[in-house]
Amino acid sequence: MKIRIPYGKEKVAVEVEESRVSEIVEPNVVSVGDETEIIRRGIEQPINSRRFDEFIADTGDLLFIVNDYTRPTPTAKILEVIYPAVKNKNTRFIIAAGIHRAPTEEEVNCIFGNYHDLLKDKIYVHDARKDEDMVYLGTTSTGTEMYVNKLGMEAHKLVTVSSVEPHYFAGYTGGRKSFLPGIASYKTIEQNHKNALSPRAQALVLEGNPVHEDMVDALKMVKGKEIFSIQTVLDGQKRIYHCTSGHIHNSFLMAIEKAHEVYCVDIKEKADIVAAVVGYPSDMDLYQSQKGLENGKLALKEGGILIFVSECRSGIGDEAYFNLLASSRTPQEALQSIKQDYKLGYHKAAKMAEIATWAEIWGVTELEDRDLERVFIRPFHDVQQAIDEAIEKKGEKAKLLFIMDASLTVPKVMG
Repeated sequence: MKIRIPYGKEKVAVEVEESRVSEIVEPNVVSVGDETEIIRRGIEQPINSRRFDEFIADTGDLLFIVNDYTRPTPTAKILEVIYPAVKNKNTRFIIAAGIHRAPTEEEVNCIFGNYHDLLKDKIYVHDARKDEDMVYLGTTSTGTEMYVNKLGMEAHKLVTVSSVEPHYFAGYTGGRKSFLPGIASYKTIEQNHKNALSPRAQALVLEGNPVHEDMVDALKMVKGKEIFSIQTVLDGQKRIYHCTSGHIHNSFLMAIEKAHEVYCVDIKEKADIVAAVVGYPSDMDLYQSQKGLENGKLALKEGGILIFVSECRSGIGDEAYFNLLASSRTPQEALQSIKQDYKLGYHKAAKMAEIATWAEIWGVTELEDRDLERVFIRPFHDVQQAIDEAIEKKGEKAKLLFIMDASLTVPKVMG
């Protein structure tokens, strides 16, 4: 059978005997209506909050906190609905980049769509490393010192725009993540993300997840600041499936129910070989694409081969995790080093090293072979070759499972 796999903005075809393929896993198919109407209805029926028109009626200046280009959040479509109501207000926009690199002009244009030229003088990009841009709000119960971008604290009111998908250690994206890591300082993010080393820090888990709970605790320090939150849930084709709004936590929790319907996919059994495909734009770099490994491992048998397919067009991303892995002789040595001295990014290294202790990781990317080899990934430049060699290695009874949107899709073995 012929299977078309996303790679960058294109698709590549591979051929596999049908008997070899156990399943092709994609986000669940859900019914999507008129996207503009879904947004409008979600905003007109806020949860535990004043209506949006009432929220902005008495505002002084308004700051929109929007996601960066690593998320599929439909910011431009949301602006089509709400901008007419705020165009005469004193508005600014900050791209909640966390510790990600600053977006390119093309990426900023994609975030804001038709509104880019109109708003470009009002758009700011958060830089977590610029301490002079931060203000201190307090310390969480677990010791995270909450420093956030001063634009967020200077504004009279805030509007957060985000999308809700499974996240490999925060449980889900969306909601509280607009602030931490969104507009938080490097130091704050580092302290929070150290909690990702906990076994409870995993996809779909909120209760008892120390990363999520620390984020919620940190948000309590944004006192006296009225926030209107807009959360979207997309389907497998990146179309808007659902929209909630209102209170930042309540709207987030309501969106999670819909995100679960899309991204949590039942599988019959684990496979000997899993092809975890990370699609555009999540395939920006190895740092972002690593999420596909986390979801891919959930469908893989112990001792299996995890084939990681991601363009990684911008390279390895933040270097801390890469340098830690590259300086270790074995995955076990990397894990020991992380326990002794945590730095931001090491949670990525820990997750990758953990998989490498019980499975083989093969990678089809645009990265240098040497770079992949240094982080315990066997390099390939052709998906077909990787699949053929994996089948040959695992034997004639080996089964292959494809996850077509591995950065977001969470496979769960039925029963």
